[in-house]
Amino acid sequence: MGWIIARQAVLEQSQGKSHSLAMDLHDQWTYMQKTGQWRFTPPTHVVAAFRAALNQFRAEGGTPARGARYRRNCDTLVDGMTALGFKTFLPKNVQAPVIVTFHAPGDPNYTFKAFYEKVRARGYILYPGKLTKVETFRVGCIGAIDANEMRNVVAAIAETLKDMGIKQVAPARTPALA
Repeated sequence: MGWIIARQAVLEQSQGKSHSLAMDLHDQWTYMQKTGQWRFTPPTHVVAAFRAALNQFRAEGGTPARGARYRRNCDTLVDGMTALGFKTFLPKNVQAPVIVTFHAPGDPNYTFKAFYEKVRARGYILYPGKLTKVETFRVGCIGAIDANEMRNVVAAIAETLKDMGIKQVAPARTPALA
């Protein structure tokens, strides 16, 4: 299932130009206009899941409430990680509440692979930081989680630091943003 945003004139001009029967947007659009149905078997499980997600979104209070929860998650995470000595890659005034990038510890005992595995064993998944040449990792703040779960993430990271013997959490040097 997908959404297409196109000028109707452009869509009409696409008639007969598709190289795929299943992906013929003009034919699908024409059929949907006539019947209100997909041309082929609809992805009923995808539509049902989307409906459930929309219902949950509305029940939570829509964009304002969801955004506020993500912001609380992000603030809780950043506050907890900062208390452990971590530094965020982005300054707070430009940090979106979706995923936070942290500088990797400068400690010689740190390797992302071991850090990742040990945090994962405690129930949380980190993302590698492949955005720049600076060594980082990322933590997501979205999904069916709340600020308490973010405190649990911080606790799992704190336990991992201790387990790995990492004492220097701040980066070895503060690199310039690239």
